[in-house]
Amino acid sequence: MRVHRRGILAGAIIFMAVLVGAVPAAAATTSSWATWQPLAGGAGAYTTTVQIAAQPAITATMTSDSRGGGPGVISGASTWLSEGTPIGAKYGSSRDLPYLNLRPKADNAASPSMTTYSFDAPTPSSGWAFALGDIDADSVRIQAIGPDGQALDATELGFQSGFNYCAPGVVGKPSCTGVATDVPVWDPATLTLTGNAAAADTSGAAAWFEPAAPISSLTFFFTRRAGFPVYQTWFASQARDITGSVVDIVDGPLTGVALTLTDANGAVVGTTTTAPDGTYSFPGFVATDGYTVRVAPPAGKISTGATTVAVDLTTTDAVADFTVRDIVPVAVSGQVTDADGDPVPGVTVTIDGQTTTTDAAGEYLFDSVPVGTHTATITTPDGYTLVSSPPPFTIPPLSEDPIENVDFQVAENPTLSGAVTSNGSGVAGVTITAVGPGGTITAVTNGSGAYSFPRLPAGDYDITMTTPGGYVALTPVTRTEQIAGVDVANVDFDLARLGALDGTVRTDGGAPVPGVVIDVTGPGVPAQLTTDADGSFGLGGLPPATYTLTVVPPTGSTVVGAATRTVVITAAGEAVVEQDFTLAAIVVPPDPDPDPPVTGGNGGGNGGSLPGTGLGPETLAWAAGGAGVLLVGAVLLIVSRRRAPRD
Repeated sequence: MRVHRRGILAGAIIFMAVLVGAVPAAAATTSSWATWQPLAGGAGAYTTTVQIAAQPAITATMTSDSRGGGPGVISGASTWLSEGTPIGAKYGSSRDLPYLNLRPKADNAASPSMTTYSFDAPTPSSGWAFALGDIDADSVRIQAIGPDGQALDATELGFQSGFNYCAPGVVGKPSCTGVATDVPVWDPATLTLTGNAAAADTSGAAAWFEPAAPISSLTFFFTRRAGFPVYQTWFASQARDITGSVVDIVDGPLTGVALTLTDANGAVVGTTTTAPDGTYSFPGFVATDGYTVRVAPPAGKISTGATTVAVDLTTTDAVADFTVRDIVPVAVSGQVTDADGDPVPGVTVTIDGQTTTTDAAGEYLFDSVPVGTHTATITTPDGYTLVSSPPPFTIPPLSEDPIENVDFQVAENPTLSGAVTSNGSGVAGVTITAVGPGGTITAVTNGSGAYSFPRLPAGDYDITMTTPGGYVALTPVTRTEQIAGVDVANVDFDLARLGALDGTVRTDGGAPVPGVVIDVTGPGVPAQLTTDADGSFGLGGLPPATYTLTVVPPTGSTVVGAATRTVVITAAGEAVVEQDFTLAAIVVPPDPDPDPPVTGGNGGGNGGSLPGTGLGPETLAWAAGGAGVLLVGAVLLIVSRRRAPRD
């Protein structure tokens, strides 16, 4: 009877393989743009969350130390990326869909803002994109950290192209006016986008990226080059479908069979059951590789092949079909659990050279195990220790009774964990390295600043934090910890944000004054600053401390109000802006008996330095107030004296 049934099964396998191979796949590529929560917090400490895709969820927590005056989640009603842009051609138009506006930390070239997206789970290695817009009078450096704690290179970051979404001829563009050649320049060596060479405030300059590797955190360092810039951020994704069927090689299509879908991170992202015709689908999953579909054969049946099928949605929809058959006695089954009784999936079990793996419930099954005495073994998974294994078992002659409960127990090795905080809040995207008996491993802090190293072998470990840009460490960056038999928690590190300051020197008439020296005292700062052409000055990267700023008035001028200002930077990393100074010209009373006028040179009043000041008229043009009146009076007095002998 057993031989006859197996003969039927062998013939049926061939027939059903042809039938299953004919099941067509669906074709339903869809695109979507990210959804955002409203921006919370305030200048220097903005937060929000963004969902880039739904299945599996690509979500991130955003933190930014952008200054105020423009940041916010924008509706997309007046500015968008149309279908005529390179990213829009693939992901569709973003019209009426939100994006984010942010600014530098302070309006000077030394104070970039740092905006970090900490993903709840490492992103897929394809199927999503981001775009940065309005990159003209500014630049953006990009840093992406992978799940291994290492920074992605230019190839992995996936720069696609620069474009101008306001340029003439762009299909579906908004009403803005731009120039097709006004696009940011990408430097793959520094991972930096830089706006036009003139640093002019223009419209529509943008670039887009499709990352080609998983990302745990993504950071944009946005630096002002001129003016008062704002930059834009969009995210988009694509999704495709997985379809298939479950068929018994004798009985045909099976209904109600359970299937699960896991992603590249090993997380279960979908479950379903077969319809009456044996088909199933997982619709609308991010278009990337790394998925696995697993079938759970019904009671009394076993898969004729693997119970899992790898699936790739990178370029097309995918099909994952399964065939099953009745179990042929004698079957041997068991389960692998940990010390808490929780199932351990994916464990390799071996009997007489045959192997299988445990399913999501930690269970395994062999059928057709021959008569005799056998021993089941497992390959202990990494991070676990074998606690107990079953004794040998015997299958008697002529028996069809299944052998059950051939079970194993393993113990999970201890976990080391901690957090990185700054000013009481977690810092996302920080790389932590552990060096110990198992070698070197890395982790990245999540949105709440937490990290963990699960299942570590016993021994001594050096735990090191890589201080991220924009911060300074307040605690030692390396700690030594010992792993024995229990978890080790609270291996924490503390950071302080780096602050910034800026200001402007103006005349009492409001005109900017270039070339003015500002003396600065404080830890690690330059001794002096000099105002730019627009009268501005600034410093960034300031650790917590007290700083003093003292303006040095040029010859022929004096300070209106205080000449010194005190700035305090705390662990919050404030951006202390508008530390302004005002200058006025020193008025020199006229000489009642002046020397004869000097002819030639610069004395004609068409340029050059004014007598007694050493400052050119471009600097003291702002003295046209009260000082100008006195100067005119002095000139009239001289003229009247010269005319007196003629009267």
